[in-house]
Amino acid sequence: MHGEIGKVWVATEETTVTGVTCAVHLDGVSKSFGDRPAVCDLSLKIWPGAIYGFLGPNGAGKTTTMRLILGIYLPDSGSVSVLGHEDPRLVRERIGYLPEERGLYPRMRVLDQVAYFGALKGLSDLESRSRAGDLLDKYGLGSCSQLRCQALSKGMAQKVQILATLIHEPDLVILDEPFSGLDPVNRDLMRDVIIGLRERGASVIFSTHITEQAEQICDHVVLIDGGRKLLDGATQQVRAAAGGAVHLEYEGDISMLAGLPDVQRVNDAGRQAEIILAEGGDPQVVLRSLVEHAVTVLAFDLRQPSLHEVFIRSVNRSAAEVSLG
Repeated sequence: MHGEIGKVWVATEETTVTGVTCAVHLDGVSKSFGDRPAVCDLSLKIWPGAIYGFLGPNGAGKTTTMRLILGIYLPDSGSVSVLGHEDPRLVRERIGYLPEERGLYPRMRVLDQVAYFGALKGLSDLESRSRAGDLLDKYGLGSCSQLRCQALSKGMAQKVQILATLIHEPDLVILDEPFSGLDPVNRDLMRDVIIGLRERGASVIFSTHITEQAEQICDHVVLIDGGRKLLDGATQQVRAAAGGAVHLEYEGDISMLAGLPDVQRVNDAGRQAEIILAEGGDPQVVLRSLVEHAVTVLAFDLRQPSLHEVFIRSVNRSAAEVSLG
């Protein structure tokens, strides 16, 4: 089956993987708070060993969906199955959750903090302390193990909370805006941690409104806006379905491109731009126009549209439908 979002066609076939139970299955799930709908008739499947990005603007329903998967909220209608169980609360010890609102016990020592979260997930005291020490050493925090959490820098505290989320080696990891507030070094660390979880066979769900992060590491993306799923598919399929684009690096004035019939949109960041081609648009016409207008072309590469473009196009389409509805 295919779903149409404007002119974006997205593969949404519900493939059955022989002998494999999907890690998460939401079937027609809705959740409201008072008269405000937060999630509306949401269905999706998340398979083991894959990284799923929940994309959407702030307030789209991403966090509510995650809390439904965790069993923090119960759906008003529809069903939620997690790791083969109809009640997510029965498998919480197999789930790791990093909420957007970070928090550590400030007076607890770092090693004790990480070990404590392991104990909450069912590890023995001996095992939790051993794993905590190993994780702190692995990620460069061994020398901080006896410091109190209140003495840590913001970046170090975020590292500690990530390790506390993963100490019990969960089968499903849910990360709510995991890159928020991280410096470049710790963003790279978070990316490597997420990729490592996939290599271990865990399923990873993380929410973000920064599409470049999802584009780099996600196998699959789900775009939610206004509590509704706008698209759902493998990352490369989603991008390929959006048509053609040109990545341009340049010096000069490219404003003339907006008037070309071969160009649908220009996402211009200054010195770099993404040129979205109209249906049947010829990139050679675009290149010729740049040369004729004395633009210095440093790079001109045909490629699929970015997730950013797909995101903007889908959200704008949804907003137009709502205003017309």
